Amino acid sequence: MMTINDVARLLKENDDILILSHHFPDGDTLGSAYALCGALQIMGKRARVECSDEIPNKFLFIKNSVEIQQFEPKYIVSADVADSKLLGSLCEVYGNKIDLCIDHHSRNTSFAKQSYVEGDSAACAEIMYLIVKELINEIPKSIADCLYTGVCTDTGCFKFSNVTARTHKIAAELIALGCDHALINKVMFDTKSRSRIALEKAVLDNLKFEYNGLCATVVLTRDMIASSGAVEDDIDGISSLPRQIEGVAAAVTLRELDSGAYKVSLRTDNALNAAQIAVGFGGGGHAAAAGCTIKDSRENAEKALLNAIGNALKEQNMI
Repeated sequence: MMTINDVARLLKENDDILILSHHFPDGDTLGSAYALCGALQIMGKRARVECSDEIPNKFLFIKNSVEIQQFEPKYIVSADVADSKLLGSLCEVYGNKIDLCIDHHSRNTSFAKQSYVEGDSAACAEIMYLIVKELINEIPKSIADCLYTGVCTDTGCFKFSNVTARTHKIAAELIALGCDHALINKVMFDTKSRSRIALEKAVLDNLKFEYNGLCATVVLTRDMIASSGAVEDDIDGISSLPRQIEGVAAAVTLRELDSGAYKVSLRTDNALNAAQIAVGFGGGGHAAAAGCTIKDSRENAEKALLNAIGNALKEQNMI
């Protein structure tokens, strides 16, 4: 079983390190990847981050925290990636070449040559903080900003049930290191563009309830995104909307992709396990937040998801 010290030793022993984040990048995968990249560059190593998708504008400060370096990678690391399929288009290039996986998803598929997985960590950035502490003597503000972004976004600003005492302790230590916690929280949770508001209105207009209000579903189509003028940055967090409704035990958001498939986000309360539902569709995640991609029509995708959720509700004697 690997330890944090083992991970740090591997990173110290290798050079020309490529770090991969998952597709549809969020604050945790980006914050973790760029924090590690920054630490490796401080050590004098060549390192860079790659992502299959464009990085949302609100995370550009993370991307800009490191030096852009070009080299042929000799060692490949993934950050916050539970399955190589989540690398998006990069899976074809690097899917079977990943040397080290650093992750916090309990259903990690062990696709890398070596893995360090802490399933009870609220964010991959928690793990990365411990690794970075082993790599460099002093953590600069730029890396603290990356790590705090990862922690706060994957915990819903410390509201989710995955938060532990260690989560708060690490956040406190990052604040002590000078991270812009107030500004980061404002940008991540309290700032919305007009196009985002328009998109929320369109999403809520097609809100539907099933199983006596225990399940809420919304659909985000390509036409809705286009008509609202929304960009990728505006879409992040949309899946939290149906989750906020009183009495909802399972919230489902289906986003239509350019391919015609649907990216599904599942959010559940403590009674239901979102990851178990998502696994049935080739996905995964956490007990309260998971996802998958369904290559089928909207109607068939909705029907299949509702059946799976209905079965989960029956198992818990909720219906």
